Amino acid sequence: MTEPGEAPGPAARRVGPGRASPLARAVAYGAGRRVGTGPVRLFLVLGRHRRLFAGWLHFAGRLMPGGLLPRRETELVILRVAHLCGSAYEVAHHTRLGRAAGLGEADLRRVAEGPAADEWTARERALLRAVDALHAERDLDDAAWAELSDHLDERERIELCLLAGHYEMLATVIRTLRIEPDPPRRRPARPATESSVRAMWATRRRGRAPARRPPAG
Repeated sequence: MTEPGEAPGPAARRVGPGRASPLARAVAYGAGRRVGTGPVRLFLVLGRHRRLFAGWLHFAGRLMPGGLLPRRETELVILRVAHLCGSAYEVAHHTRLGRAAGLGEADLRRVAEGPAADEWTARERALLRAVDALHAERDLDDAAWAELSDHLDERERIELCLLAGHYEMLATVIRTLRIEPDPPRRRPARPATESSVRAMWATRRRGRAPARRPPAG
């Protein structure tokens, strides 16, 4: 039995990545190319529920990368959630995306330490404090809400709550379904950039496959 926050052991996967929808396969291969891995298994697994996958993908894309918060801050929020939930899968995937969004190695180390670490801006510290409170309390008290209000407008505060909650949910799904780490690419991939990540999500929203898709396997 695992402790809270601890990743489960190497149990057999509960839902395999086969028979995903064409949309899910296109997204999985495209995302893998962008971040330097094989097809992203989260998409292949969720893509087995075809109708649900399409709706979820649209919602997820509105939060990242199509949200109001700057991409750097979005990745800080996601990575903090991933660390708090003990989700190695989310940490690995969003470390790659975080680098593409401008996070340096020092940022990636500090996000594991949380809002008490040195060198955050006042706005970044407020975001991370809010994430910690939402994880621990499932709520923000008036002081935390007021601190956020100094930096984020109303729509951004709504988005932050949805963003943190969404990745808490994904961490639970990844853990429960025993989704395995994404495999390394067989050939080196070009590094992801912010523009390439946005282009990938534009492809997802349109529901079309990228022009070139690597062969399965």
